[in-house]
Formats: sequence, C-alpha cells, structure tokens
Amino acid sequence: MKKIWVIARKEWGEVFRHRLVLFSVAFMPLIFSAIPLVMLYSIRGFTDLSALSEFSDLMGLASQFCGDLVGIECGQYLVLQQFMVLFLLLPAIIPVTIASYSIVGEKTTHTLEPLLATPITTAQLLAGKAIAAALPAIVATLIAFGIFAVGTSFLAASPAVALHLFSPLWMLGIFGVGPLLSIAGVSMAVMISSRVNDPRVAEQVSALVLLPVMAVFMGQIFGAVVLNLRLMGLIALAFIVVDAALLFFATQLFQRETILTRWK
Repeated sequence: MKKIWVIARKEWGEVFRHRLVLFSVAFMPLIFSAIPLVMLYSIRGFTDLSALSEFSDLMGLASQFCGDLVGIECGQYLVLQQFMVLFLLLPAIIPVTIASYSIVGEKTTHTLEPLLATPITTAQLLAGKAIAAALPAIVATLIAFGIFAVGTSFLAASPAVALHLFSPLWMLGIFGVGPLLSIAGVSMAVMISSRVNDPRVAEQVSALVLLPVMAVFMGQIFGAVVLNLRLMGLIALAFIVVDAALLFFATQLFQRETILTRWK
C-alpha cells in the first residue's frame, strides 16, 4: 500500500503542472455547480412553473419525485433534477484528463522507463495511477455537490428543496455511479495511453466513456429518459460489470516490455 501512495503522490506532483489538468480539477467543478444555481436564480421569482411552456412537461413528474414538495418548491426541484447528469460527468471528465497524461506524459519526459524498472508490480503501478486520477475527481465532485446544495438552500423557495437533493436517487448517483464512472474513465485512459504517444489522442479516445452519460442527458432533454432510482440502479450495476472488464483488460494490455521497446 505504501508503494501505491508513493506513486499516487508522484503523479499529483507531475500532472498538476499542466494548466488543463488544473482547470479540470479546480474550475470545472465550480462551473458545473454554478450552472444549475444560475437556472434556479432565474426562476426564483416564478410562482407557478407549470404555466411556462418550457417547464410544463416537468410537472408531470411531480408525483414521482416531489414527495411532500408542492407548488413552486416541486417545480424548482424538478428543474434541478435535470442537472444531476452534470455531477455524473465530473467524476468521468477529470480522471480522463489526469490519466491521459499519466503514462504518455511520462514517456515524453523520459521518466517511464526508470519507473517500470523499479521493483513494483504492474497492479501496484496501475493502482497508484488510478488513485491519483480518480481521487481528485471524486473529491472535486463532492465539493461541487456541496456548493450546489448550499446554494440551493439559499436560492430555493424553501430549505426543503435542498433537503431533497439528499434523496436516495441523488446519493446513489453521487456516491455510487460517480465513482464507478471515474474507474471506467481511468481504465479506459490507461489502456489508450499505454498504446499511443500523444496525450491529446489518449484524452480524446478515452472520452468515449462519457457517451453513455451524454446519452442520458440528451434523453432527459428530449423527454425520452426519466432518471429515476430504478434506472440509476441499473446504470450502477452495468458500470460494475464494465469496470471489472475494463480493469482486467487494462492490466492485460499494460505490458512493461512492450511499452519499453515500442517507445524507445
């Protein structure tokens, strides 16, 4: 375990020198938490969202999601519900950015060869890189969600709206699906970055892990998908299987001898 943390700290010291990585970890969570708060602020003066054509379709979900919330409280919560996907994108975007530089970046700085020659196992090496990529993303997502919840308590019609953000649906998304997406993003980035020589290529290809989340987001916009607790549970189960497969293939594809000979 000590070797894993040594690798993770080494990764943080190197990747956070890049401005793109710093932006992803520091500013992207602030932006993603601000977007729904700006929307909430823009509708705080409304008394009946169902009278507005752009929100009238949402009110049909009141019985499924609002619970004891009524009127404008229910309307505000349903609007915020549409932005849950943003907090699922964060733990997927940030690890991809970090992990893409993790291996390819070391190749360009000629630090990978000495690292691969050290007496550590492949599992320890990949675990250290995975923690270095996933942990900042998970922490950043929790901070962004905390800012979002606090902002909601001030801007919403009542504190009860903010309390509904801690429903089982949101908790499963933030603490379950989010970390699973991080693992998927890291595994994908490790597989790609161990095979290419350009961090930008690794990042772009690894971003494919975002497609399922974007599909859910677009489905919500067009009314084809309702992100309820059942669907969120199915997504979590699906990503458990996907993560297990990706971790297996990432370990198999990361061959020290092949990487060293290919990159010389």
